[in-house]
Amino acid sequence: MTENLVCTGAVNAVKEVWEERIKKHNEDVKREKDFQHKLVRIWEDRVSLTKLKEKVTREDGRVILKIEKEEWKTLPSSLLKLNHLQEWQLHRTGLLKIPEFIGRFQNLIVLDLSRNTISEIPQGIGLLTRLQELILSYNKIKAVPKELSNCASLEKLELAVNRDLSDLPPELSKLLKLTHLDLSMNHFTTIPLAVLNMPALEWLDMGSNSLQQLPDSLERMQSLHTLWLQRNEIACLPETIRNMKNLGTLVLSNNKLQDIPGCMEEMANLRFVNFRDNPLRLEVTLPPSDITEGEEERELFGLQFMHAYIQESRRTGQKRAPDLITDGCEPPCGCRELNSGPLEEQMTKLSDSDASPSTHSDG
Repeated sequence: MTENLVCTGAVNAVKEVWEERIKKHNEDVKREKDFQHKLVRIWEDRVSLTKLKEKVTREDGRVILKIEKEEWKTLPSSLLKLNHLQEWQLHRTGLLKIPEFIGRFQNLIVLDLSRNTISEIPQGIGLLTRLQELILSYNKIKAVPKELSNCASLEKLELAVNRDLSDLPPELSKLLKLTHLDLSMNHFTTIPLAVLNMPALEWLDMGSNSLQQLPDSLERMQSLHTLWLQRNEIACLPETIRNMKNLGTLVLSNNKLQDIPGCMEEMANLRFVNFRDNPLRLEVTLPPSDITEGEEERELFGLQFMHAYIQESRRTGQKRAPDLITDGCEPPCGCRELNSGPLEEQMTKLSDSDASPSTHSDG
C-alpha cells in the first residue's frame, strides 16, 4: 500500500516536471516566433521606407510623396520618419484607408488621395491645421467627420464621385478660408446647410447629384462666382437668385426647368449660363449671328438665349392674360408678375363692366 502511494507520487512529480518543461518550451517557441515576426515587420518597414523614400521628390521647393499606379493598400508606420512631407499625391494605389497617424504630419499642405478605395476619413484629419488642399475624389467615402472643420487653413476640398455621400456636417461652415468645393457625382438631394453658410466659397460644383430644388437661402453665398448644377432634377429657380451679385457662371443643363425667372435679368455680373436640355415651355429662336459656329453653339442656350426667353415670356404672358380673364380662369404661376401697365387697366375695365351674372355659365 505504501509502495503504491510512493509510486503514484513519483509519477505525478515527473508529470508536473514534464508539463512545466513543455509549457516553458511552448512559451520559448512563441517568444521566438514573435521575435521573428517582429524582425520581419522591421525588415518590411525598412524595405517599405526605402521604397517610399524613392518616391519623394521636390517641386517648387515643396517636399512631395508621389505614387501612381503602384499597389499600396496600407501605409506603414515607418512613413512617420518622413513627417517633413508637405504634400502627398497617391493615385490608383488601391489604398483602403487613410492612416490613423495622419494627424502627425503637421507640415502637410496638400493631401491628394484621389482614385483609390478609401471608405472613411479619420478624425485625426482635424489636426492638420496647415492643410490647404484635401482631394479625395473617386473613392468610397460615405461620411465626412466634423473634425475636418478644424483644418483652419483649408482652401480647396474635392469629394467628387464618392457615390454614397449625401450630407456634410454643419460644422464645416467654420472653414472660413474654403473657396473651392467639388461635391459632384454624389447622392445629395439638397445643398447642405454647411455649404450655404461657407462665407468665402467662390466655386461650387454639385453637378450630377439628385437636387430637386434650390433653397431661398442660396443668396447667402455672396462670394460665389461659379456654380455648376448640371444633371440634377431642379424644376424651378428661387427668386432670391437675383441677389447673388457676384455670380458670373451658372450651369443648369440637363435639369427639369420649365421656365427662366425674369428676375435673372438683374444679375449684372452673369457672363455665362447654360440652360441646354431642359423642358422649357417656350421655344425661342435666336437671330442669325456672324460669330463662328463653335461660339454660336455655346451661346445657343446661353446668356443671349436667357434674355430672349425672358422677353418672349413677358410678351406671351401679356397676350394670354385678357383671354384668361374672359374665360374666368386663374392666371398661371408667374403671370401676375408679367401683367403690368396697360394690361392692368384692361383688367380693371373688365371687372367694372356690366357683364351679365351668367357670363361664365355658358363657358
